[in-house]
Amino acid sequence: MKSIFVIILTCCTLGIVAQEKKEKSTKTDWSKVDLSKRASDHLLLQIGYAGWGDKGTIQTKGFSKTFNAYVMFDFPIKSNPKLSVAIGPGIGTDNINFNKTTVDLANKTGVTFTADSVIQYKKNKLATGYLEVPLEFRYSTKPTDMNAGWKFAIGAKIGMNMDAKIKSKIDLDANGRGGYFLKTKDDRNMNGTRLAAIGRVGYGNLSVFGSYTLTDLFKTGFGPKVRPFSIGLTLSGL
Repeated sequence: MKSIFVIILTCCTLGIVAQEKKEKSTKTDWSKVDLSKRASDHLLLQIGYAGWGDKGTIQTKGFSKTFNAYVMFDFPIKSNPKLSVAIGPGIGTDNINFNKTTVDLANKTGVTFTADSVIQYKKNKLATGYLEVPLEFRYSTKPTDMNAGWKFAIGAKIGMNMDAKIKSKIDLDANGRGGYFLKTKDDRNMNGTRLAAIGRVGYGNLSVFGSYTLTDLFKTGFGPKVRPFSIGLTLSGL
């Protein structure tokens, strides 16, 4: 999945270079163009698949989801408004589903993942939430109408962990009981901050995004060296 993110970044870079070469011969006097009323993709809503790189023997299953929402402030480059820089706050959430695995999130010596064929889980997932600030370097083929044309963006985001919990629905446990929920909320083993590389490519208000975390999910020595990633769709506008 890391290679998919690299492909998205490559498409963004090549797309920008190709468009710049194509339009070198037809320069526009941007000082005469009114950009004050253009939409600037202030709102970004993202939904997609979340996964873990370097997860080793940890068993995940199904479609683990990611959902992100950001309010971005876009600053066009005066000499060429096709280029802009955007930054703004938001939230990022991941829900990783496990298969026949018991997770001890509150272990004082470090989070553990234990293969478990005794307890029958209907649902068992780790839900994390971050307060994030993404920084995007954007390129649009139609800066006067951001709701149309091709768009490319590359950048990074930094986040602060705000929530970490295991949510389980148990059909049958080791004592023969079942049909109940368990929730363990504990962030003692979580890395408090995360840094991720991000990229988007799309047309109009819809684009494909990719994200790859450059920092470990858990504190050093308190869990496996997991690197979360995600890929999905972005709806932008306003």
